[in-house]
Amino acid sequence: MLANRYNASTCGYSAMAFSFTPKLGIDLGTTSVLVFVPGKGIVLHEPSVVAVSQMDNRVLAVGDEAKEMIGRTPGEIIAYRPMKDGVIADYRVTEAMLRYYIKKALGRWNFFRPDVMVSVPAGVTSTERRAVVEAATKAGAREAYIIKEPILAAIGAGIPIHEARGHMVVDIGGGTTDVAVISLGGIVASTSVKCAGNRVDRAIADHLKKTANLAIGDKMAEQIKIHVGSAVPLDEELTMTVKGRDHLTGLPRSIELGTNEVVRAIGKELRMMVQAIKDVLQETPPELAADIIDNGIIMTGGSSQLRNLPELIFRRTGVKARLAKDAPYCVVKGTGEALKHLDVYKKAIISKR
Repeated sequence: MLANRYNASTCGYSAMAFSFTPKLGIDLGTTSVLVFVPGKGIVLHEPSVVAVSQMDNRVLAVGDEAKEMIGRTPGEIIAYRPMKDGVIADYRVTEAMLRYYIKKALGRWNFFRPDVMVSVPAGVTSTERRAVVEAATKAGAREAYIIKEPILAAIGAGIPIHEARGHMVVDIGGGTTDVAVISLGGIVASTSVKCAGNRVDRAIADHLKKTANLAIGDKMAEQIKIHVGSAVPLDEELTMTVKGRDHLTGLPRSIELGTNEVVRAIGKELRMMVQAIKDVLQETPPELAADIIDNGIIMTGGSSQLRNLPELIFRRTGVKARLAKDAPYCVVKGTGEALKHLDVYKKAIISKR
């Protein structure tokens, strides 16, 4: 009798634990980390930056707090991004960063290990995929699911991926540009190039160093891209004051910079992105290519918001391109949708543990 009561109580407890298992969708990007909780939406959006003490190899700060330290730390503290080109460059620090974000998203009073879905670039290798799964499970996940970014971006953009129709998604983040043609819930043709927002920022900084002898930081390069950057030249240029350090005198200096100068600075990077789109279009079967002409190219990711980028793609490929609604958040929204309907999207899951 007592044994029966004990078994019933333990079964009841395990069923209750299962029903209370929280779910988290994580867009683990090179530049930022976004966390989505089904029913709540995006609960966290912070930079993927970690500050580490070199004296004892201890993680001191993560996210916004760590980003504030970049370029301002004493010698024994380094603040850097443990993700490089969309994949894990520093395993231990990425695990610590994931643990911090999972705890922050769930709150301090949550006692159940969550099911976590993490996005990875389209060109991810099996080794890189395993590293993401292991980092997520060691950071506290009960189950870790991995899905490629273009699939999640398409789900988040509201594209009916299970239809027998071709849809092209171009996801441009901080580290990678992922291009994929999706039909019947799977990827038909895809590529991933390590050229995206961060490379554009570096190109702007390098151009100013060569042409104006002006040294600028990553933050200023990003502000230039956002405020006056464009993919095609403009008749009426936007301008902004750029502040930095003169390479010759070592003293602070400021210059006026116009949009068309920025277009020249980032031309090579834009050509690489467009070439990735062309490569995938050339691999696409004719029937699906016809669908893409009808549907157009859907653009997602934070760096896809560069002024006139859809116009540049149309000029170079002849296919109309449009920015998805809430483009920077499509991938993380896709993780939330996929977690809610795991049975529907199980074909898209490339790794699970």
